[in-house]
Amino acid sequence: MNTLKDFIGAHMIYTYDNGWEYEMYVKNENTIDYRIHSGMVAGRWVKDQQADIVQIIAGVYKISWTEPTGTDVSLNFVPDQNIMHGVIFFPKWVHERPDITVCYQNDYIDLMETSREKYDTYPKYVVPEFATITYVGQPGTNNEQVIAEAPYNGMTQDIRDGKFAMLNN
Repeated sequence: MNTLKDFIGAHMIYTYDNGWEYEMYVKNENTIDYRIHSGMVAGRWVKDQQADIVQIIAGVYKISWTEPTGTDVSLNFVPDQNIMHGVIFFPKWVHERPDITVCYQNDYIDLMETSREKYDTYPKYVVPEFATITYVGQPGTNNEQVIAEAPYNGMTQDIRDGKFAMLNN
């Protein structure tokens, strides 16, 4: 992947050095879908998150966004070297009550926004971590089948084993 055009439409699984496993689909030039498979908010999944997606230099990409929870995220991907570095800025309330966010966020936007206003935001819980990219697929853009169901135990291995054939069409 040398150009932004190559990166758009990529589907990746990565594991942070702290053990948290995430899945990201770069759906199009300004939208991502993702699932969280382990860590503080395991079980959370999101479709159609607006994001800023840019190429830094050939082969290096940055995705940044703010969630309805108030969580800010900035991720730097180097897919050809299986490296990612990210910083997640969790509001205090998400760190203290992650259970509120463990859902299909799209069905609970009002709850996320209400919680953001109801609970303390600061201090932020900052998680800067490197990650190893353990899977890269290229299902193309706007493929609604890539992130279409809640995460389950073993899902990332099923994806790596090719049990989701529609992902690589």
